[in-house]
Amino acid sequence: MLLSRVLQDMEIDWQGAVPDREISGVCCDSRLVKPGFLFVAIRGFQTDGHRFISKALENGAAAVLCEEASPLAPCAVTADSRLGLALASRRFYRTDEMKMRLIGVTGTNGKTTSAFLIKQLLEKVEGAKVGLMGSIVNMVGDEELHSEHTTPESCDVHALLRRMEDAGCRYCVMEVSSHSLVLHRVAGLRFDVGLFTNLTQDHLDFHGTMENYALAKALFPPQCGVFCVNADDGWAETVSAGANELRRFAVEREADLRAENVRLESGGVEFEAVSREERCPVRLDIPGRFSVYNALTALSACVALGLPLERCAAALGGCRGARGRLERVPGSKDYSIYIDYAVTPDAVENILRTLRAVAPGRLVMLFGCGGDRDRGKRPIMGEIAARLSDFVIVTSDNPRTEEPEAIIREILPGVEGHGTPYVVIPDRVEAIRYAMEHHQKDDVVLLCGKGHEDYQIIGTTKIHLDEREVVAQVLKELEK
Repeated sequence: MLLSRVLQDMEIDWQGAVPDREISGVCCDSRLVKPGFLFVAIRGFQTDGHRFISKALENGAAAVLCEEASPLAPCAVTADSRLGLALASRRFYRTDEMKMRLIGVTGTNGKTTSAFLIKQLLEKVEGAKVGLMGSIVNMVGDEELHSEHTTPESCDVHALLRRMEDAGCRYCVMEVSSHSLVLHRVAGLRFDVGLFTNLTQDHLDFHGTMENYALAKALFPPQCGVFCVNADDGWAETVSAGANELRRFAVEREADLRAENVRLESGGVEFEAVSREERCPVRLDIPGRFSVYNALTALSACVALGLPLERCAAALGGCRGARGRLERVPGSKDYSIYIDYAVTPDAVENILRTLRAVAPGRLVMLFGCGGDRDRGKRPIMGEIAARLSDFVIVTSDNPRTEEPEAIIREILPGVEGHGTPYVVIPDRVEAIRYAMEHHQKDDVVLLCGKGHEDYQIIGTTKIHLDEREVVAQVLKELEK
């Protein structure tokens, strides 16, 4: 595709004689540039892509899109190269021509499970091939691809969408993070259906305040044909203000789709999905009140796409949850071990209340907080853990460039206010070993915060750490 066509959707200040040559790819990482690529220099939080224009040219870049002209080569200069990256990628990968229908899920908690449920419902009810883009994995039908971010960089988003379309996917379900909205990672995309799950404290290291966090989410509805919101959430009105067509789902309020006669059981949830025309029984084998909302999110998406509520409600009974979301680890005989990704105060409280309802013995909570992230939630999560657990093990999550002990010191004021017994073991593997060696009969042990992740980030290094493997190894040692 000619450069002029790739850049036709934006205002360009041409600096120097830029040849209108064929472009073979679009990229913002100079290390990944190949001959014929358009290199887009974006200003990041840790480095500036303009510093790597020379490297991109060495690797064969055919053209450069940037915010500041470079003396190294003629450039196409634009006011916002992040937005430019998205618009150039949309044009290059022809995602504006897609027949594939796009569904986006945003919110603090529930995005991953809701996206997995929507994918399964579309497969079961429609018999369709469905793509998935999210924090655990990217999928083209049944093919799994590595996922680095909840929502990838815009050039990767558009490349993956093109791959899905070419592979015959009729739908793509995408998790849409607040970061992706602010940083234009989904700019230029038109979603058939968008969904909002909830808004609770998270990412304030990036957004600063809850109000700014909500306003970031509010960037999403104008990109959606239909926008479905959890009307029980206090931020729903703020987030959905710009919606083109608004639909609501709820448990506690009047809505287009409601859950009535909710029954929470140890093995799952049951309720009646009630629309203005229908009342359908629902069974989802994932316990917890939050599972009712996840089910409503998935049903709302499918109904907005034109699928019959009755068939979707029946199909939910055969759907499974996402890896690392309330996942029971096999092997322990007289006690239970669960792994969950909960990393926000609201998510932690939800998962603890769910397990408290089914725990025959003690509820043991093992958790830490991520480094280089919102520090304000650390004592809050500590307080929730101590209030709702019988024993707390404070350890490390992904400390990144912070000292693990410094993070733990900010968690402990919340833990210490309840008199709940606790221990501090900064090494996460040793903390898991301690929990298993000191278990009591009928305990429920929750390993919280890592979920699907099979790594730990210490400093800037990512090391392998899969809690399933750790549990299996410790069980093997204890059986000797």
